[in-house]
Amino acid sequence: MNFPFFIARRYVMAKKSHNAINVIATISILGISVGTIAFITILSVFNGFDEVVRGLFNSFYADLEIVPKQGKTFMINQDNLEEIQNLKGVLHIGNIVEENALLIYGSRQTVATVRGVDSNYAAITGMDTLVADGEFSLYKGTTPFAIVGRGIKYTLNMELEFADVLKLVVPRRSEKISLDPNRSLNTKLIRPSGFFVSQPELEIKYVIVPLRFAQSLFDYENEISALEIKLDENSNESRMQKQIQEIVGDKFLVKNRIQQNELLYKTMRSEKWAIFFILFFILLVASFNVVGSLAMLIIEKKNDIQTLRHLGSTMRTIKKTFLLEGLLISMVGAIAGLIIGSLICIAQQEFGLVKLQGEGFFVIDVYPVKIMFSDIILVLLVVTAIGFFASWYPIRFITRKYISIDTQSSE
Repeated sequence: MNFPFFIARRYVMAKKSHNAINVIATISILGISVGTIAFITILSVFNGFDEVVRGLFNSFYADLEIVPKQGKTFMINQDNLEEIQNLKGVLHIGNIVEENALLIYGSRQTVATVRGVDSNYAAITGMDTLVADGEFSLYKGTTPFAIVGRGIKYTLNMELEFADVLKLVVPRRSEKISLDPNRSLNTKLIRPSGFFVSQPELEIKYVIVPLRFAQSLFDYENEISALEIKLDENSNESRMQKQIQEIVGDKFLVKNRIQQNELLYKTMRSEKWAIFFILFFILLVASFNVVGSLAMLIIEKKNDIQTLRHLGSTMRTIKKTFLLEGLLISMVGAIAGLIIGSLICIAQQEFGLVKLQGEGFFVIDVYPVKIMFSDIILVLLVVTAIGFFASWYPIRFITRKYISIDTQSSE
């Protein structure tokens, strides 16, 4: 066994002559342990919310989206469309028309984005899984229906039973300015078939309608706003994105889900880093106990230091011994914290111990958690680094002081 490690392990496990050192050492381990529990638990909860949010957005947006670099609409190139359809890994392609409109329901009104979609929109996105009230139905017979965001439902006080007709109003594209509002506006009527639940910014923004209905409302003949593509789950998304970009050329952008919601993913990444640094400073404060514990231990063991020096131990060996003790204190606390934190997360996953507070309908009713192996490794590295620097400071200065004093006294 390595000699410095053997001595360090004995110092950690053995009782000290001064009870205060035992207490401080125990507090050091508990402080690191509690900080580690907070670290792994909060990061796992954040991962859980991240997964829920991504799932909601993934059910609304397609794997890939083709949009024009300039302008809002474009005409489909049939040759390009056939070439994309023939690519291995492409399952579905859908046309999208998207534009803002004034919604009027009874005496209430609001502005929202009307999204016209193909009949295979649910297969491309999984939108049908988000409908919480009613059903995902764009047509009943030949009659068009709308799927409305829950936020718009609350704003307009909409209901499915005995519902008023939802009126959609937009300016005409081709008509010149007129004093008669009926000649300058397009108006369409539609009834809701269901309400979807997703992120609040989507719920308050979108109304889903059939493609032909939207094209008629906005005076689009064969123009569309975007092409959405569903890929096989085994396909390489980045490779498919590159291939499709080469087909459509530089006049178009081919976006994956992250690029379609770039602000969201940047915000979520920033939030996770902010949480990480907050927890890092909590652990840093907890590590001050390690500094105090080692400082008092070195003072108590000054006679042992002199004995080890007489037996031929170098200053480097003595420093390594106390450094390993500081790392052992940190690692014992970290491993205990990881085990307890992981058990808490597993219990939350299995039994939903902590519920979400508040009234109304939620997509989930308990705090979601997801333990990631990368987070465990990151926490271990952080605790090891903090433990190293927390041990290095007292060892560098205090051992030198007592070694030099004892050396002078022996002379």
